[in-house]
Amino acid sequence: MEKNTSVEEFISKKADWKESLELLRSIMLSTEMEETIKWGIPVYMIEGKNVIGIGAFKSYVGIWFYQGVFLKDPHNKLINAQEGKTKGLRQWRFNTFEEIDKEFVLPYVHEAIQNQKDSKEIKIEKSKDVEMPEELQAILMSNSDLKTCFEQLTPFKQKEYKEYIATAKRETTRISRVEKITPMILDGVGLNDKYR
Repeated sequence: MEKNTSVEEFISKKADWKESLELLRSIMLSTEMEETIKWGIPVYMIEGKNVIGIGAFKSYVGIWFYQGVFLKDPHNKLINAQEGKTKGLRQWRFNTFEEIDKEFVLPYVHEAIQNQKDSKEIKIEKSKDVEMPEELQAILMSNSDLKTCFEQLTPFKQKEYKEYIATAKRETTRISRVEKITPMILDGVGLNDKYR
């Protein structure tokens, strides 16, 4: 994840999309939203709530609406980039600078702002605890040091490890995953700590 401290720094690192990002930024700043940097990207907020983010990738620049599921989308521009995983977030992708039309984009932005003011938002459900996979249980029972280290992890980190093992379809994959995570557990790190 990029560590940007300002929107200017973010844009400067995206030279291929500089003009497009500046145009998207000007559209956001023409509204009452506050601009900030979160997760290394420009985010626009109302009353402390995330409304819109902008970003650049290899083949497109985009706007994501954090509660985009509530937008009417009369022009059918919004997509769910992670179908089945993402509940509220919707993206609008632009492949060229010419595709960004302020008069076309602004009504979506204003609707997103109003939706946030009206408190239209998907409430994230707390996921249920994951059962201990047999393969992980077996190694914890046979290695007291590993068991102690696992129990000292936060409940969230324990759950990440359990899900990682449980989501493998084949037994051989589950066993190789247990072997992979054993040194990480002994070191007291979470499965995804390097990404945080």
